[in-house]
Amino acid sequence: MNRFWAFVKKEFLHIFRDPRTILILFGMPIAQIMIFGYVVKNDIKNVKIAIYDKSKDNVTREITDKILSSGYFLLSEKLDSNNELERIFQKGEVKEIIVFEPDFAKRLENTNTANIQLIADASDANTANLIVNYTQAIIYEYVKSINENNSLAVQIVPEARMMYNEEMKSVYMFVPGTMALILLLISAMMTSISIAREKEMGTMEILLVSPLQPLQIIMGKVMPYIILSLVNAISIILLGFFVFDVPIHGSIILLMFETMLFIFLALSIGIFISTVSKSQQTAMFISIFSLMLPTMLLSGFIFPIKNMPLVLQWFCYIVPPKWFIIIIKDIMLKGTGLIYVWKETLILIGMIIFFISLSVKKFKIRLE
Repeated sequence: MNRFWAFVKKEFLHIFRDPRTILILFGMPIAQIMIFGYVVKNDIKNVKIAIYDKSKDNVTREITDKILSSGYFLLSEKLDSNNELERIFQKGEVKEIIVFEPDFAKRLENTNTANIQLIADASDANTANLIVNYTQAIIYEYVKSINENNSLAVQIVPEARMMYNEEMKSVYMFVPGTMALILLLISAMMTSISIAREKEMGTMEILLVSPLQPLQIIMGKVMPYIILSLVNAISIILLGFFVFDVPIHGSIILLMFETMLFIFLALSIGIFISTVSKSQQTAMFISIFSLMLPTMLLSGFIFPIKNMPLVLQWFCYIVPPKWFIIIIKDIMLKGTGLIYVWKETLILIGMIIFFISLSVKKFKIRLE
């Protein structure tokens, strides 16, 4: 029995001496419960909305004030015509437009009924549904408050309209997100083990004595995976279009350009991971741990970024899929052009330059 307990003690010591094992046993559960606790929320806050008030009377002002004072919504701007509706949604900041019909107060006084149109950006179906439900609840609460003092019950009817996804198909949200997740994980993991494999197999010497420069070696490793990842991307787009009826309203050329840009970014991240990893196992672990969770939780793929604490919102800015998902949704669902996604495109290009530069710098001329 003493030998058994000595063996158990030895196993404990073996576990505690390995930092990677300690990280998996204690670090990952703590990180996951903290991230999920702050990220997974079904409420909304600070949602930017626009108001198109065709009546501009005291009742519409009261309803507007009640909506804005709820703490859930922020007024982005007030609109003056129907022509501005499409433009403001394409900019991507406003998630809902509230439209009051003409002579709102007079209709309410004469017929006891008036209409409000709630137009939501349903490229993210779950968030749009939440926003509309919150707005409707505030309007119903206002109606309830004024009916308490009136002998005749008035009725304000909020009519919801979902832009870019009228049938509220969740696949419109999941296809762009899944595309970003698959391309990032597959491309990064495939490339992250490439140089690490050379180190483990002892074939790095052949590369080091070749006349190729570090950048040429890295690009040579990347090129085959660019082609294979592009095949994957085209397959996902075709499946989304023909099987799930996900529309492509924008330019296909622009869509493929942005997809190639993201593939190149994913591969550059994978190459960087491989240059700082001494084994294939380490490279694989870093790829999965540092890419999968942030992509699932912090890219806006599933959970709205606006619901997260400010610190996590800042962290989301360095998560590459966040920008790619915005680009794909804008091109496929909203039909926007480069004029609306130039900022996100420049961010992806900047990230590519950053990771390629680090990869070249970290590339070891001598074996360690």
